[in-house]
Amino acid sequence: MTKPSDAPPKRRPPAAPNEAPVLGRRALNRALLARQLLLERAAISPIAALEHLVGMQSQAPTAPYAGLWSRLARFRTDELSRLMAERETVRIALMRSTIHLVSARDCQRLRPLLQPVHERALKGNFGRKLAGLDPAELAAAGRALVEERPLTFAELGALLRERHWPDREAPALANAVRTYVPLVQVTPRGMWGASAQAAHTSAEAWLADLPSEAESTAAELLLRYLAAFGPASVKDMAAWSGLTGLRGVVEALRPRLRVFRDEGGTELFDAPGAPLPDEHAAAPVRFLAEFDNILLSHADRSRILAEELRPLVFTENGLIRSAFLVDGFVAGLWRIERAKNTARLILTPFAPLQEPDRAALLAEGGELLAFAAADAEQHHIAFADDLPLMH
Repeated sequence: MTKPSDAPPKRRPPAAPNEAPVLGRRALNRALLARQLLLERAAISPIAALEHLVGMQSQAPTAPYAGLWSRLARFRTDELSRLMAERETVRIALMRSTIHLVSARDCQRLRPLLQPVHERALKGNFGRKLAGLDPAELAAAGRALVEERPLTFAELGALLRERHWPDREAPALANAVRTYVPLVQVTPRGMWGASAQAAHTSAEAWLADLPSEAESTAAELLLRYLAAFGPASVKDMAAWSGLTGLRGVVEALRPRLRVFRDEGGTELFDAPGAPLPDEHAAAPVRFLAEFDNILLSHADRSRILAEELRPLVFTENGLIRSAFLVDGFVAGLWRIERAKNTARLILTPFAPLQEPDRAALLAEGGELLAFAAADAEQHHIAFADDLPLMH
């Protein structure tokens, strides 16, 4: 099977003198890896990394730990757990109305800007079940409950139904509060080695002791997106954020942006000064966590994931599996299995690997096991004996 990175590029006529330069798939791949801190691990703090990346998707509560390990030099689990315990980072629904781990500053800056995304999702999922209810009344009732004590969504919905709206469905009521009140998941949920239900309170209550931050503008958000994920099209920006009507924002920014085109002619925009490595730059093998944003933040994901491989990574029930990169592109899946005092890393490549790539995965995988399964007495790594996902 041909590796995604080896597929022949699409041919375009030579660019006209005033036409935007063309960036091929490998050039876009290397730019993305550099900005995602995956070409070379960065010697920066976890909170600096989170703010550069504009958060990390965190539907799997501890996925950001593995994500940061792949991106940062000398990252330790206790660094992030401390940030969570001290409320310098929080888990909250933001872009695409999905759970992200972000700095407390970004929680305050981004959540108001993304309010339309949450309202559109609520209308699509529960609009009929909430017809006729006053959003302000729902928000006030829900806020009072979660600020009295943190609640799971099941508890919140049940209390709202019992005390205020007995004729409505509890899940719809809880999700309405999530939409109209910024809800954070309180610790110890998401802390390394901890186990807890997802209980919620308001961001205002959880972060009451911190200085308040001004709401970001859409232009500020897009510039940050490009610095972490660009160059990108307007469709890519919408796919990442969930916001609509971004064309006008991009046009207003155009004088400040670099402009390129991809091999299909789509216009790509880029933040000034963001890295554009040579497309032949070496890309080390890397392990991506579940739900890694690098796989979720473009309408056209071919710069990192071949379309024919997408069903192997994205499941029908909405999960995004842990994947590994070879030569910068998704080349297989990984998982860690635990049994008594043993941790085993299982690598399932999508196609036969060259021996140097296998050796690199074994070396990097050993480091991953030392990080993610430090308490295990024995570590083992195994490649899948066959390729069951390809049948």
